[in-house]
Amino acid sequence: MSFSVPASIPELSGKALIVPVVSTANLAQLAADLLIASLSLRRLAVVDPSYFVPAVGGREDGELGITLPMELYGSPASNVVIVQQRSPVLKSKKQKFVDALLKFISTSGVACVLFLSGLDVTNRTDQQMLTPTYFITPIALDLEKTPLNRLASLPIPRFHNENETIPTIPGSGLTKRILSSLPEGWSIPISALLHFVLEGDNRYDAQLFASVVSRVVGLDQLIWRQPTSWAEGLFGAPPDQDIYG
Repeated sequence: MSFSVPASIPELSGKALIVPVVSTANLAQLAADLLIASLSLRRLAVVDPSYFVPAVGGREDGELGITLPMELYGSPASNVVIVQQRSPVLKSKKQKFVDALLKFISTSGVACVLFLSGLDVTNRTDQQMLTPTYFITPIALDLEKTPLNRLASLPIPRFHNENETIPTIPGSGLTKRILSSLPEGWSIPISALLHFVLEGDNRYDAQLFASVVSRVVGLDQLIWRQPTSWAEGLFGAPPDQDIYG
């Protein structure tokens, strides 16, 4: 099976690809949910589910069919396409998935790629208290000459460690593995947005993170709309008040 079905997706050409990584608080997935709903994006393709812990579910707004572990969303009217990942990659297939994902991106025709990841807030340093959001650019690119040029002008600090090309990124899932696996000669502008977060009801954090993402890729003045699936059971039902007497 090819990495995606359909294997060729013309709607990707020239657009910004946003890829949330399963990480702390599932913040990246929640931000992607908000972007997909607010932009009224529709499913363009599904990714080979053999890479992921098996998972299926219903689709948003009563659409026919089922939801699979990873899907791609877009629209002719939008300059972004967004991956949504709902299940983690199997431990035995992490590198195979990363290699397949990067190969898919390299042949897709996208203009740039922005990975999203939550960071474990308990590993935050004193120097990282001024803002929750940081970015990493893994290859030497002048961002001002790429579709990610807004990263150079927005007040988002670079996440770095002087002793590591790509630093340890606590709680970020496969983010470091992906950035470290870029093949020699990679030319597509690529960066990762990272956001410190604490596990809990992270809807506000997700909107804040999605707002930063929208600024980076040029989606200013979005009216945020939560997916209908958030209305029921996103963080479980509230407790029965009778238990408090």
